[in-house]
Amino acid sequence: MRSTQALVVGPRIRDRRRALGMTQSSLAATLGISPSYLNLIEAGRRNIGGALLKHIAGALGLAIDDLDGAAERRLLADLTELSAEPLLAGLALDRAAAADVAGHHRQWARALVALHRAWLDRGRAVNALSDRLRHDPFLADAVHSLLTRVAAIKSSAEIVEHAEELAPAQLRRFAAIVGSDSRRLADLAQTLAAFFERAHSAVRSVTPAGEVDDYFADRGHHFPALEEAARALRAAAGIDGDDDIEARLAAFVERSQGMRPPPGAPRLELALRAVESVAGEGPLAAELQRATSLTNDAARRRAGRALAAYLAAAVVMPYDEFLAAARHSRFDAEALGRTFGVGFAHACGRLVTLRRPGAEGVPFALMRIDAAGYQTWRAPLPRLALPRHGSACPLWAVYLALQSPGALVRQLAEFPGGERFLLVARTVDEPGPAFPMPRRLASVMLACNVLYADQTLYGEGLDLSSAAKAVPVGPNCRVCTRTDCAYRQEDPVIDA
Repeated sequence: MRSTQALVVGPRIRDRRRALGMTQSSLAATLGISPSYLNLIEAGRRNIGGALLKHIAGALGLAIDDLDGAAERRLLADLTELSAEPLLAGLALDRAAAADVAGHHRQWARALVALHRAWLDRGRAVNALSDRLRHDPFLADAVHSLLTRVAAIKSSAEIVEHAEELAPAQLRRFAAIVGSDSRRLADLAQTLAAFFERAHSAVRSVTPAGEVDDYFADRGHHFPALEEAARALRAAAGIDGDDDIEARLAAFVERSQGMRPPPGAPRLELALRAVESVAGEGPLAAELQRATSLTNDAARRRAGRALAAYLAAAVVMPYDEFLAAARHSRFDAEALGRTFGVGFAHACGRLVTLRRPGAEGVPFALMRIDAAGYQTWRAPLPRLALPRHGSACPLWAVYLALQSPGALVRQLAEFPGGERFLLVARTVDEPGPAFPMPRRLASVMLACNVLYADQTLYGEGLDLSSAAKAVPVGPNCRVCTRTDCAYRQEDPVIDA
């Protein structure tokens, strides 16, 4: 059976080959395969991976991830979500067709997704407004006040209309009442208009968090200008190596803000305060200005916070030093956290950003959830699309880690299309209110394609061959094709 990976990768290979002016025969000869087999690959009729995928990427001058880009995977996920609409149930849409559209007709696919999102926006706006019309206490009071003002104006106006026998003083009094009630009515109308405007703008098919996720994914989770800004900020603070970094950051914050940070503040908090000193200018502001895909103020504010956190992490964990330490420790996030004075989660987050061309780390995906399974951080990979809404597969290590707080859980997982990933997860404690409020526990998961697992500490002792036993997982129940799974909570929305 053709996988969605093949249906997306094949056309990308074909397009890249044509752009380079290569024939199928010449590329096939370079790869050591037959032209007919390459033709099947480009048509999306053969699954590829392992050494052949690496060989093709090298021959075309691409990174492996470039063959199956994150944007196309998100597009395919959005098309799959579209196919789940009850309105379309009678069309019997299947997953392979969605992959064909995403792979061969990207602009049409984007148009369908755009129309679907616009339809969702309008439907949700109508539902929200309808619900508020029925149940919102403010709206009920406002409508009652509006009718009261209208009745008062009508009564006073009728008196003024038949005012032949009224004294001038009484006429002026009633006219003043009409004017006063009219102004109040106008104010009330403006309040209602603002209420409905807020109600409409509050319902969107793509949330601000989703827009920021897409923006970071489109940039490959790596921002060269911010890496350079981190080096400049370290120099301005007089930081040389890792010696006394807290004291130097605290002194820099005091010089720039005129306020000494509290004693014992963590490195990342101090770095974030230092970043705040330059947040309104320079590379940070310029980077946010280039984020034209962010469509509203809420998304821009969230992106500003995320970019500031990126810059602070780059100050505390400089790219070159962190990459060298990561390679030395075989990408051990716990060891890296101890080396750079940060927690496990922030070390994992920095690992995701090691995407500088020519100096890359292992390409990791990252997912963080709270105890309810709500995603608070997501960084997908081209062939590992993390769910935009709702939960992922309950068999993923990120959920299993919640069953053993503090223990590291690793897992060789195989998806229905044959893609294999190494998943590593551990719980972390997050700041929370004091007793008697409950503990705030989160689970953080790193994931990498099994092709890179042997470069990591987490791959040691595992059989990483294609014949090795792996945990059969899926993306989530709604789009998973494993109909015999004992952990299934929902029926699949599309046929296998």
